[in-house]
Amino acid sequence: MASDDAPHLPRSAPIEAYGNGGFRFDAMSHRGSLLCLPDSMWAWPVTTPQQIDRYSLERVFEKANSIDTLLIGTGTDVWLPPNDLREALRRLHVGIDAMQTGPAIRTYNIMLGERRRVAAALIAVP
Repeated sequence: MASDDAPHLPRSAPIEAYGNGGFRFDAMSHRGSLLCLPDSMWAWPVTTPQQIDRYSLERVFEKANSIDTLLIGTGTDVWLPPNDLREALRRLHVGIDAMQTGPAIRTYNIMLGERRRVAAALIAVP
């Protein structure tokens, strides 16, 4: 992860559409996976659930004090987060819930609308 990169959006926003390898939000489109934090939205270089680890979620760990729940959209795959990742986030008081990307987006949008402290790591789907 480059330290000099900038977010696509310097705030959170609902996801308006997804598919075809990307997402649409805030009248913008993004190709590839997406990391949504409470204060920004970033390109996320993950393409498979097996690439999800503490390093790929570094920004989540950095912002853990502003996140209660991390939703992980696993593309079209079903994936269970490894216990060490769950435990590392639990120590920071961040709950983690993994599901396919479509349900993760719907849950993220609802939680965002409720003004909950939610983040989402979303793998793009074809």
